[in-house]
Amino acid sequence: MISLHGLIRANEPELGCDADTGGQVIYVLELARELASQPQVREVELLTRQIIDPKVSDDYAQLEEEISENAKLIRIPFGPRRYLKKEALWPYVDHFVDQTLVHFRRTGIPDIIHGHYADAGLAGAQLSRLLHVPYIFTGHSLGRVKRQRLSLNKDNLDALDRRYKFSLRTEAEEIALETASMVVTSTTQEVQQQYELYDHYVPSRMEVIPPGVDLSRFSPPTADWPRPAIADSLNQFLRDPNKPMILTMARPDERKNLTKLVDVYGQSEQLQKLANLVLIMGSRDDMMDLPKAQRRVLDSVLHRIDKHDLYGRVAYPKSHSPSDVPELYRYAAQNKGVFINPALTEPFGLTLLEAGATGLPIVATNDGGPRDIIANCNNGLLIDPLDDEMIEKALLRTLTEPDQWQAWSKAGIEGTRKHYSWSNHAHRYLRDLDDILQHSSVPALVSAPRARRLPEFDRLIVTDLDNTLSGDDEALAEFATMLEQNEHIGFAIATGRRLDSAMELIEQLGLPRPDVIDTDAGTQLHYGKKLTPDRSWRKQIGYAWKPDEIRKVLDEIPGLSARMTRINRSSK
Repeated sequence: MISLHGLIRANEPELGCDADTGGQVIYVLELARELASQPQVREVELLTRQIIDPKVSDDYAQLEEEISENAKLIRIPFGPRRYLKKEALWPYVDHFVDQTLVHFRRTGIPDIIHGHYADAGLAGAQLSRLLHVPYIFTGHSLGRVKRQRLSLNKDNLDALDRRYKFSLRTEAEEIALETASMVVTSTTQEVQQQYELYDHYVPSRMEVIPPGVDLSRFSPPTADWPRPAIADSLNQFLRDPNKPMILTMARPDERKNLTKLVDVYGQSEQLQKLANLVLIMGSRDDMMDLPKAQRRVLDSVLHRIDKHDLYGRVAYPKSHSPSDVPELYRYAAQNKGVFINPALTEPFGLTLLEAGATGLPIVATNDGGPRDIIANCNNGLLIDPLDDEMIEKALLRTLTEPDQWQAWSKAGIEGTRKHYSWSNHAHRYLRDLDDILQHSSVPALVSAPRARRLPEFDRLIVTDLDNTLSGDDEALAEFATMLEQNEHIGFAIATGRRLDSAMELIEQLGLPRPDVIDTDAGTQLHYGKKLTPDRSWRKQIGYAWKPDEIRKVLDEIPGLSARMTRINRSSK
C-alpha cells in the first residue's frame, strides 16, 4: 500500500496537526493491521515518505517501523528532506517511483499494489505498469469534486487551481483510474456522482467496501466511566461545562466548513442556551507556524467567535492526543450531546463511525459516506452544509428530543458493529483481490503473461539502433534469442530517432520491445511494454532551458540559418 503525504507513524499518529494528516492516516494504518491478520496474507508493507525535519518528530525519519505482526511501515526517501504538504509533493512523485523500484529490487516485488489518494494513485499506477503487477486505487477525495465545491461563490478560480494544483491532481486521478483493476470506494454515491466525472471511469471496476472502525477503542461510556483528562482543557473555555456538547472534530481546512458551523451556532439563541460548541481543530503550538490555508480558516473561526460574542460558550483547545479522541466522544455522549460533521464533501466520514460506535448521535453533510452511514445505522440526521436553517433544526431536534436521542444512540452502537467492522472490510477486499488474480476479466495489464520487470535486471545492454542492430539479420536473431532466454538482462536502445520512428524500425527488425528506450536525441525516456514516459527526466533536462537566448547566440554565427535554428529548437 502507498500513502505518500501527511505524518504517518504506527503509534499515536498526530491527527489534525495539518490539513494532510487526518482520517486517511487512520484508514491505511488500520487496513494494514487488519489485512496482515488474515491467514491468506503473507505480509503488508505500507510505503510512505521519509521526513527528516526538526519541526516534526524523529519518528518520521525511521526507515522502517512495525505496525503489527506481518505489517510494517516503510519510509522511502525522496524529494527534500523537510516536511512538505501534499500540493508541494507533485514534482517528486517520479523520484518516489525510482526509489521504490530500488526498494523492490532489494526486498522482492509485491503481488498487489494499492495507491491511496491522487499522489500515491499516480505513483502506484506507474509502478504497476513497470512491474506488471495488479493495481488497486482508493481516491479518498477527488480533485474534480473538491474544485466544484470550493468554486461556489468564488470569482478567482485560477487562485484555487494554483493553491490546490487541481490540474495535476485530476490528471493523476485519471491515470490511476485508467490503470486500476479495482477502485475501492466507500459509498454508492461516491461511485455514481464523483468517479463518473472522470474520463477513465469504468463502473465494472468500482467496488463499494465501507471502511471499518476500531471498535476496541470506541465504546460507549459505562456507569463508572471516569471523567476524562481532556475535560480540563475544555472547561477552561466554558462558563457552564455541564451543558450538552455540540462536538465537531476536523482539521482547519476550507472543505470542512467550520466557519459555517460557528455562524449557525452564533446566530441561534436556542442552541447557545441548550449546549456548548466544542471545536477540535487539530493541534498547534503557534498559529503563526501553521500553513497559510489552515491559518486562514482558524482566523476566520476566531473572528466569528468574536463577532457573535461566543466567549464562554465555545471551546477550541490547542492540542489533543490520539488517546483523547475516544474520550471526547464518550464525554459528549455522557452529557447527551451531538456530533456534527458539516463538511462540504465527505468521502467516508471516519469520525462519524467513531462517534456512532460510542453512542453519540450524529448530524452530517448529505454527501458520500454520511448518506450510507445514516442509512445503515439510522443514528442521526443529514443536512445541507450550506443551509443554516437546516443545520440549526437538526441540532435542536437532537438536543431537545430525549427519546429520539436514546434511539439514535442505541442504533449507532449496534449499526457500526454490524456494518463497519474492519474484519468485514478485509474479507470483502481479499475476496475481490482473489478474483483479480485468478480470472481474466480484468485489464490486460493484470492478465498478461509473465513479463520482464525492471527491478529484476542485474545488467543492462544499451545499444544504438541504426547501423548497429540493423545490417546482419542472422546476428540480430541470435541477439534477440539471447535476450529472451535471460530475464535478468535488460535491453535498452538509445537513438536520435523520434519515438514513433524508432518503434516502427524495431517492429520491422523483429526485435523484442526494449525495456528502456531513449529517443529524440536524448530528450525522452520510456520504460516497459507500455512505454511509460519518464516525466522527471523531461523536467530535469528542461531546467534552465532558454531557447530564445540560444537562438540569439546562434543567429550571429555565419552559416546558420533561421530555419536551422527552428529545427534545433523543435527537436528539443
